[in-house]
Amino acid sequence: MSLSPAPVAVPARGTGRFQLSATGGDRAGTAGRLVRYVVAAEEGSGVDPEVFAAAVHETLGDARSWIASGRWSFQRVPSGSPSELTVHLATPSTTDTMCARRGVRTRGEVSCRGGRDVIINLKRWLLGVAWYPRLADYRDMVVNHEVGHFLGNGHVVCPRKGAPAPVMARQTFGLEGCVANPWPYPDGRTFVSGPPAPR
Repeated sequence: MSLSPAPVAVPARGTGRFQLSATGGDRAGTAGRLVRYVVAAEEGSGVDPEVFAAAVHETLGDARSWIASGRWSFQRVPSGSPSELTVHLATPSTTDTMCARRGVRTRGEVSCRGGRDVIINLKRWLLGVAWYPRLADYRDMVVNHEVGHFLGNGHVVCPRKGAPAPVMARQTFGLEGCVANPWPYPDGRTFVSGPPAPR
């Protein structure tokens, strides 16, 4: 399964150990259940955990993210602090290992969530997919998608041709006729969803 060309070199594997971000951030969102999370990047990934942490913080703090529902708010906390969620950036090999333990096959290509762990595949983080011309938009989508699973949301499919793709659709594999959309609430108010995906 090849989802995009490889214009940059992606380490296939790292050490399997993670460096946690030592920094925290302000609470994003003012209502709902507060989810405290830590961020970690695999050693050998070539990505500074603080840079990855800042990107995750920006996504979850956006007014179009899950905070728009009023049901959730997020706060990035430094390593060693009590937390409910860990967002990992892992090389393809480590992603496969971690996701397999949680019953998900990622085949070196995609990301997953299991329990209190979100595992973002470094390959997708660095390359995105062809139907997301802006890598930053793809990164927003994959963080929102996997955190959406942590919040209890399952997969859905494109509701109709030309509609914004639900963030819980499997956009990494394609858009099914929808238009790329990284956000659960693209206008900051209205949740975009679709029919449940076949199991």
